[in-house]
Amino acid sequence: MFSLDIIIVNWNAGRQLWECLESIVSANGEGFDLTRVVVVDNASTDGSIEGLEDLGLPLTIIRNAENRGFGAACNQGSEGSQADYLLFLNPDIRLFPGSLWKPINFMQQPGHEHIGICGVSHVDEAGRMATSCARFPTLKLMFGEMTGLYMLFPKVFPRHFLAENECNRSMEVDQIMGAFFLVRKSVFDSLNGFDERFFVYFEEVDFSLRAKQKGFTSYYLSDVSIFHKGGGTTEQVKLLRLFYSLRSKILYGLKNFNFSQALSLIFLTFSIELIARILRSVIKLSLLSFYETIGAYIKLTIFFLRSVFK
Repeated sequence: MFSLDIIIVNWNAGRQLWECLESIVSANGEGFDLTRVVVVDNASTDGSIEGLEDLGLPLTIIRNAENRGFGAACNQGSEGSQADYLLFLNPDIRLFPGSLWKPINFMQQPGHEHIGICGVSHVDEAGRMATSCARFPTLKLMFGEMTGLYMLFPKVFPRHFLAENECNRSMEVDQIMGAFFLVRKSVFDSLNGFDERFFVYFEEVDFSLRAKQKGFTSYYLSDVSIFHKGGGTTEQVKLLRLFYSLRSKILYGLKNFNFSQALSLIFLTFSIELIARILRSVIKLSLLSFYETIGAYIKLTIFFLRSVFK
């Protein structure tokens, strides 16, 4: 019997967290032992972690006094785990029967020892396939998304996230979405978990790249699905969401690109991408979007100036 620990990072997820945990109860099947469900709460203020003990799960709640970020909280939740597998799960996910035992059973099959990470198909409220897996980001890919050239020349500038028609079969991929991130505990330990410099966003991209460099692949199962609301709790703070997304993208480039590529990424982010975002705000006549963009870039500038002159 193989064991599984589930780690959920919560930040003001409200009712979504309860529904996620309820779905774990109904999805828990044969073929593995669910040893722990760890909810790491990043200083929520909405009462979302109250009363969860009544669900009958092997629940552990870790209450952080401050928001430590996603990667750090995931590492915190995995500490002391003796399970064979770890599943990092977003609170806006709901599992279906088979969402747990099928990917675990797949990874346990002979010949699949090289598969270190497994993901499944995500569906939205209308039952449509949502973003499930992605390519490793490159400077060319990022430039295509900044400029919108991916829409005009998709073969030249592919998108980071794979389109629906690219996810209609099970296959090896560069990266599966961090909202449902099943990983062998041995692989997680060998990589020392997520890089905590990524407060949120790109931590699973970086982890998947490091896993591949060690010989472990990521696999996407198209015939296993979960419900994913999308947006998560960061919908509540769009300015901060943009700031963390931009910051993590640049940190990813600084860590994984060569010097000239990383420098080019920083330049493009503060020029082409900023202009494109402002133009979109003007075209949409959205003053709020304009303020969010300017505010996020001010925070980004302050962050990097402090990093340089500290």
